[in-house]
Amino acid sequence: MKRLIIMLAVSAGMLGTTTSNTAAQQNEEKHFSEMESYKLEISDAKTSNIIFPFAIVSVDRGSKDILVQKAKGVEHILQVKAAKENFETSNLSVVTADGKLTTIIVSYAKDPASLQLSLSSVKTKTESSIFVPKENINEEEVRSATAKVLASRTASPDLKDDKNDIVLHLQGIFIKDNVLYFRFAVSNWSNVGYDVEQLRFFIRDQKKANRTASQEIEVVPLYTSKTPDKIPGKTIDKYVFALPKFTIPDKKYMTIQLMEKDGGRHLVLKVKNRHILKAEVIKL
Repeated sequence: MKRLIIMLAVSAGMLGTTTSNTAAQQNEEKHFSEMESYKLEISDAKTSNIIFPFAIVSVDRGSKDILVQKAKGVEHILQVKAAKENFETSNLSVVTADGKLTTIIVSYAKDPASLQLSLSSVKTKTESSIFVPKENINEEEVRSATAKVLASRTASPDLKDDKNDIVLHLQGIFIKDNVLYFRFAVSNWSNVGYDVEQLRFFIRDQKKANRTASQEIEVVPLYTSKTPDKIPGKTIDKYVFALPKFTIPDKKYMTIQLMEKDGGRHLVLKVKNRHILKAEVIKL
């Protein structure tokens, strides 16, 4: 009887292990099946552009017949071209600043159906606020501070950039504990709606010496009062972005980019360390 019990226990253990391994294998298969890849047609006579939601960290080409470079002046647009006609289908593996690996299947086409692949639109955009959990950051306190910033009449440092009747206005920088709050107003004085591709924050070198790689660090917001999506003509919309507390090192500055989707009304603000140090303290 004791031997029978032991055999049953061993059998049950083996069955449990087998079931566990099967479940793990199924989960792993599910994980890999959920990984997405994208397709891109390129030509040797035209340049195609891939727009990523975050700065490009590294690019690996599956074939030397694929030519790539980052677009001048920006870190999230990859320009792609064929080195010769009718090369064998290959791939690009791109790592972005958010830690994501994206695979793009690249094939040759004499006349590509599209010259632009936008991966920024893959990100979910809603009118509701977004909170990114972070250690020692209280979500409820951040939400309360954001509401107070929206209602504040402070307008410092009062930085602006405008292009073709679109105005990006940094109306104030605030601080509460370990969080900085940036309040923006985006004004559209034109009759044409402004579709937002993205609004991003970077810390960059002031000058780029010859033969020296320019360093760029993206600052990812912890919270937004709402995600910028579309500003109709003749309207003004306001947003608050909460960022983890930081200061800007010497010989660097912060750049804030507002990019228009399928358009050219791109705006840039330059924030210096003195602006950060004068942030207004929020009292809840």
